[in-house]
Amino acid sequence: MSTTVTTFRSLHAPATLLVLPNAWDVGSARLFEAAGAPAVATTSAGVAWANGYRDGNQMPVSAVHALAQGLMRVIRVPVSVDFEAGYSTEPKVVAENVKPLLELGIAGINIEDGRDAPEVLERKIAAIRDVVAQGGTDLFINARTDVYLQGLVSADNQMAETLERAKRYRAAGADGVFIPALANASAIKEICSSVGVPINVLAWAGIPLLEQLKTLGVSRLSAGSSMTQVLWARAETLAQDFMRTGDSTALRTGVKTHGELQRLFPDT
Repeated sequence: MSTTVTTFRSLHAPATLLVLPNAWDVGSARLFEAAGAPAVATTSAGVAWANGYRDGNQMPVSAVHALAQGLMRVIRVPVSVDFEAGYSTEPKVVAENVKPLLELGIAGINIEDGRDAPEVLERKIAAIRDVVAQGGTDLFINARTDVYLQGLVSADNQMAETLERAKRYRAAGADGVFIPALANASAIKEICSSVGVPINVLAWAGIPLLEQLKTLGVSRLSAGSSMTQVLWARAETLAQDFMRTGDSTALRTGVKTHGELQRLFPDT
Protein backbone atom coordinates (compact mmCIF):
# COMPACT_ATOMS: atom_id res chain seq x y z
CA MET A 1 0.00 0.00 0.00
CA SER A 2 1.22 3.51 -0.82
CA THR A 3 2.57 5.57 2.07
CA THR A 4 1.52 8.66 0.11
CA VAL A 5 -2.10 7.53 0.14
CA THR A 6 -1.79 6.69 3.84
CA THR A 7 -0.51 10.22 4.45
CA PHE A 8 -3.33 11.70 2.38
CA ARG A 9 -5.93 9.63 4.22
CA SER A 10 -4.51 10.79 7.57
CA LEU A 11 -5.07 14.42 6.54
CA HIS A 12 -8.81 13.69 6.73
CA ALA A 13 -8.67 12.71 10.41
CA PRO A 14 -11.55 14.03 12.59
CA ALA A 15 -9.30 16.39 14.56
CA THR A 16 -8.04 18.13 11.43
CA LEU A 17 -9.57 20.03 8.54
CA LEU A 18 -7.78 19.72 5.21
CA VAL A 19 -8.05 22.96 3.24
CA LEU A 20 -7.27 22.64 -0.46
CA PRO A 21 -6.76 25.59 -2.85
CA ASN A 22 -7.46 23.60 -6.03
CA ALA A 23 -4.93 23.86 -8.85
CA TRP A 24 -5.65 24.12 -12.57
CA ASP A 25 -2.20 23.15 -13.88
CA VAL A 26 1.23 21.99 -12.72
CA GLY A 27 2.46 25.53 -12.04
CA SER A 28 -0.45 26.49 -9.81
CA ALA A 29 -0.13 23.17 -7.99
CA ARG A 30 3.53 23.83 -7.26
CA LEU A 31 2.72 27.38 -6.13
CA PHE A 32 0.14 26.07 -3.66
CA GLU A 33 2.52 23.40 -2.40
CA ALA A 34 5.18 26.06 -1.80
CA ALA A 35 2.57 28.17 0.01
CA GLY A 36 2.18 25.37 2.54
CA ALA A 37 -0.59 23.11 1.21
CA PRO A 38 -0.14 19.66 2.82
CA ALA A 39 -1.68 18.10 -0.30
CA VAL A 40 -2.56 19.26 -3.81
CA ALA A 41 -5.88 18.70 -5.57
CA THR A 42 -7.01 19.79 -9.00
CA THR A 43 -10.20 21.46 -10.17
CA SER A 44 -11.68 19.77 -13.25
CA ALA A 45 -13.26 23.02 -14.42
CA GLY A 46 -10.01 24.94 -14.12
CA VAL A 47 -8.04 22.17 -15.82
CA ALA A 48 -10.57 21.98 -18.66
CA TRP A 49 -10.48 25.73 -19.27
CA ALA A 50 -6.67 25.79 -19.11
CA ASN A 51 -6.62 23.09 -21.80
CA GLY A 52 -9.21 24.78 -24.01
CA TYR A 53 -12.24 22.65 -23.15
CA ARG A 54 -15.56 23.26 -21.47
CA ASP A 55 -16.11 21.83 -18.02
CA GLY A 56 -18.31 18.75 -17.77
CA ASN A 57 -16.54 15.58 -18.97
CA GLN A 58 -15.65 17.12 -22.35
CA MET A 59 -11.89 16.97 -21.91
CA PRO A 60 -10.19 13.79 -23.17
CA VAL A 61 -8.93 11.54 -20.41
CA SER A 62 -5.48 11.67 -22.04
CA ALA A 63 -5.26 15.32 -20.98
CA VAL A 64 -5.92 14.33 -17.37
CA HIS A 65 -3.26 11.64 -17.55
CA ALA A 66 -0.77 14.15 -18.98
CA LEU A 67 -1.54 16.59 -16.19
CA ALA A 68 -1.11 13.86 -13.57
CA GLN A 69 2.27 12.95 -15.04
CA GLY A 70 3.38 16.57 -14.81
CA LEU A 71 2.12 16.87 -11.25
CA MET A 72 3.99 13.78 -10.12
CA ARG A 73 7.18 15.09 -11.72
CA VAL A 74 7.10 18.25 -9.63
CA ILE A 75 4.91 17.80 -6.55
CA ARG A 76 6.12 16.00 -3.43
CA VAL A 77 3.01 16.19 -1.23
CA PRO A 78 0.04 13.86 -1.90
CA VAL A 79 -1.83 14.63 -5.14
CA SER A 80 -5.57 14.18 -5.74
CA VAL A 81 -7.03 14.48 -9.23
CA ASP A 82 -10.54 15.62 -10.04
CA PHE A 83 -11.65 12.86 -12.40
CA GLU A 84 -15.12 14.29 -13.18
CA ALA A 85 -17.41 11.30 -13.94
CA GLY A 86 -14.55 9.07 -15.03
CA TYR A 87 -14.74 10.02 -18.74
CA SER A 88 -17.04 7.11 -19.57
CA THR A 89 -20.47 5.79 -18.68
CA GLU A 90 -19.10 2.24 -18.43
CA PRO A 91 -17.69 1.28 -15.01
CA LYS A 92 -15.02 -1.02 -16.47
CA VAL A 93 -13.81 1.73 -18.80
CA VAL A 94 -13.72 4.20 -15.92
CA ALA A 95 -11.62 1.75 -13.91
CA GLU A 96 -9.23 1.37 -16.86
CA ASN A 97 -9.03 5.15 -17.10
CA VAL A 98 -7.90 5.26 -13.48
CA LYS A 99 -5.07 2.75 -13.96
CA PRO A 100 -2.50 5.28 -15.27
CA LEU A 101 -3.12 7.41 -12.17
CA LEU A 102 -2.43 4.40 -9.94
CA GLU A 103 0.77 3.68 -11.85
CA LEU A 104 1.91 7.27 -11.33
CA GLY A 105 1.24 7.13 -7.59
CA ILE A 106 -1.67 9.57 -7.42
CA ALA A 107 -3.05 9.57 -3.86
CA GLY A 108 -6.71 10.27 -4.56
CA ILE A 109 -9.43 11.11 -7.02
CA ASN A 110 -12.77 12.88 -7.00
CA ILE A 111 -15.47 11.17 -9.04
CA GLU A 112 -18.98 12.57 -9.37
CA ASP A 113 -22.53 11.42 -9.98
CA GLY A 114 -23.78 14.58 -11.71
CA ARG A 115 -27.26 13.91 -13.07
CA ASP A 116 -26.75 10.15 -13.31
CA ALA A 117 -28.73 7.77 -11.16
CA PRO A 118 -26.75 6.93 -8.01
CA GLU A 119 -26.25 3.32 -9.02
CA VAL A 120 -24.09 4.51 -11.93
CA LEU A 121 -21.49 6.06 -9.65
CA GLU A 122 -21.92 3.16 -7.25
CA ARG A 123 -20.82 0.74 -9.97
CA LYS A 124 -17.95 2.98 -11.06
CA ILE A 125 -16.58 3.17 -7.51
CA ALA A 126 -16.82 -0.60 -7.11
CA ALA A 127 -14.99 -1.14 -10.42
CA ILE A 128 -12.23 1.29 -9.41
CA ARG A 129 -11.89 -0.39 -6.03
CA ASP A 130 -11.52 -3.78 -7.75
CA VAL A 131 -8.72 -2.45 -9.98
CA VAL A 132 -6.97 -0.92 -6.98
CA ALA A 133 -7.14 -4.22 -5.09
CA GLN A 134 -5.95 -6.25 -8.08
CA GLY A 135 -2.93 -4.00 -8.46
CA GLY A 136 -2.04 -4.15 -4.78
CA THR A 137 -2.11 -0.35 -4.62
CA ASP A 138 -4.23 2.16 -2.74
CA LEU A 139 -6.35 5.18 -3.64
CA PHE A 140 -8.50 7.64 -1.72
CA ILE A 141 -11.81 7.77 -3.59
CA ASN A 142 -13.78 10.93 -2.87
CA ALA A 143 -17.34 10.44 -4.17
CA ARG A 144 -18.98 13.70 -5.17
CA THR A 145 -22.73 13.97 -5.14
CA ASP A 146 -24.45 16.87 -6.87
CA VAL A 147 -27.76 16.68 -5.00
CA TYR A 148 -27.34 20.22 -3.64
CA LEU A 149 -25.24 21.67 -6.44
CA GLN A 150 -27.62 20.73 -9.26
CA GLY A 151 -30.84 20.65 -7.24
CA LEU A 152 -31.47 17.03 -8.17
CA VAL A 153 -34.42 16.80 -5.78
CA SER A 154 -36.62 19.32 -3.99
CA ALA A 155 -35.03 21.29 -1.15
CA ASP A 156 -37.07 19.35 1.41
CA ASN A 157 -35.60 16.06 0.17
CA GLN A 158 -31.98 17.06 -0.38
CA MET A 159 -30.76 15.88 3.02
CA ALA A 160 -32.38 12.44 2.75
CA GLU A 161 -31.22 11.97 -0.84
CA THR A 162 -27.67 12.98 0.04
CA LEU A 163 -27.56 10.57 2.99
CA GLU A 164 -28.90 7.74 0.85
CA ARG A 165 -26.34 8.34 -1.89
CA ALA A 166 -23.51 8.70 0.63
CA LYS A 167 -24.48 5.35 2.16
CA ARG A 168 -24.43 3.66 -1.25
CA TYR A 169 -21.11 5.21 -2.28
CA ARG A 170 -19.50 4.27 1.02
CA ALA A 171 -20.67 0.67 0.64
CA ALA A 172 -19.22 0.59 -2.89
CA GLY A 173 -15.78 1.62 -1.59
CA ALA A 174 -15.67 5.41 -1.33
CA ASP A 175 -13.32 6.81 1.33
CA GLY A 176 -15.01 10.19 1.51
CA VAL A 177 -18.04 12.09 0.25
CA PHE A 178 -17.90 15.52 -1.39
CA ILE A 179 -21.08 17.61 -1.25
CA PRO A 180 -20.67 20.89 -3.17
CA ALA A 181 -23.18 23.67 -2.41
CA LEU A 182 -23.90 22.26 1.06
CA ALA A 183 -23.54 25.39 3.20
CA ASN A 184 -26.14 25.31 6.01
CA ALA A 185 -24.46 24.63 9.36
CA SER A 186 -27.16 22.37 10.78
CA ALA A 187 -27.32 20.31 7.58
CA ILE A 188 -23.55 20.00 7.51
CA LYS A 189 -23.53 18.80 11.12
CA GLU A 190 -26.21 16.19 10.54
CA ILE A 191 -24.54 14.82 7.43
CA CYS A 192 -21.10 14.69 9.06
CA SER A 193 -22.49 12.80 12.04
CA SER A 194 -24.47 10.34 9.91
CA VAL A 195 -22.32 9.29 6.95
CA GLY A 196 -19.36 7.62 8.65
CA VAL A 197 -16.65 8.77 6.23
CA PRO A 198 -14.87 12.13 5.87
CA ILE A 199 -17.10 14.87 4.47
CA ASN A 200 -15.75 17.39 1.96
CA VAL A 201 -17.51 20.72 1.40
CA LEU A 202 -16.92 23.44 -1.16
CA ALA A 203 -16.16 27.13 -0.70
CA TRP A 204 -19.61 28.64 -1.07
CA ALA A 205 -21.57 31.77 -0.20
CA GLY A 206 -22.67 31.62 3.43
CA ILE A 207 -20.65 28.56 4.38
CA PRO A 208 -19.20 28.69 7.93
CA LEU A 209 -15.54 29.58 8.49
CA LEU A 210 -12.85 27.06 9.37
CA GLU A 211 -13.23 26.85 13.12
CA GLN A 212 -16.96 26.28 12.92
CA LEU A 213 -16.56 23.74 10.13
CA LYS A 214 -14.22 21.80 12.41
CA THR A 215 -16.80 21.73 15.20
CA LEU A 216 -19.45 20.60 12.70
CA GLY A 217 -17.28 17.62 11.75
CA VAL A 218 -16.08 18.61 8.28
CA SER A 219 -12.84 16.91 7.19
CA ARG A 220 -12.04 18.78 3.98
CA LEU A 221 -12.76 22.19 2.48
CA SER A 222 -12.08 22.73 -1.22
CA ALA A 223 -11.78 25.95 -3.20
CA GLY A 224 -13.04 24.21 -6.35
CA SER A 225 -12.80 26.38 -9.45
CA SER A 226 -13.18 29.65 -7.54
CA MET A 227 -9.49 30.63 -7.55
CA THR A 228 -9.28 29.89 -11.26
CA GLN A 229 -12.30 32.13 -11.87
CA VAL A 230 -10.93 34.96 -9.74
CA LEU A 231 -7.54 34.90 -11.43
CA TRP A 232 -8.96 34.63 -14.95
CA ALA A 233 -11.14 37.66 -14.24
CA ARG A 234 -8.08 39.55 -12.98
CA ALA A 235 -6.03 38.51 -16.03
CA GLU A 236 -8.81 39.69 -18.35
CA THR A 237 -8.89 43.09 -16.66
CA LEU A 238 -5.10 43.43 -16.81
CA ALA A 239 -5.08 42.54 -20.51
CA GLN A 240 -7.89 44.95 -21.37
CA ASP A 241 -6.31 47.83 -19.44
CA PHE A 242 -2.88 47.19 -20.94
CA MET A 243 -4.24 47.02 -24.51
CA ARG A 244 -6.19 50.23 -23.95
CA THR A 245 -3.47 52.36 -22.32
CA GLY A 246 -0.14 50.58 -22.65
CA ASP A 247 0.48 51.47 -18.97
CA SER A 248 2.84 48.91 -17.46
CA THR A 249 2.38 50.00 -13.85
CA ALA A 250 -0.21 47.36 -12.96
CA LEU A 251 1.95 44.69 -14.58
CA ARG A 252 4.85 45.54 -12.26
CA THR A 253 2.92 45.88 -9.01
CA GLY A 254 2.39 43.12 -6.45
CA VAL A 255 4.02 40.47 -8.61
CA LYS A 256 6.13 37.45 -7.82
CA THR A 257 9.57 38.03 -9.27
CA HIS A 258 11.02 35.98 -12.09
CA GLY A 259 13.54 34.53 -9.65
CA GLU A 260 10.88 33.55 -7.13
CA LEU A 261 8.95 31.68 -9.77
CA GLN A 262 12.07 30.04 -11.18
CA ARG A 263 12.96 28.67 -7.75
CA LEU A 264 9.61 26.85 -7.51
CA PHE A 265 10.68 24.33 -10.13
CA PRO A 266 13.51 21.78 -10.42
CA ASP A 267 16.45 22.51 -12.70
CA THR A 268 16.37 20.19 -15.69
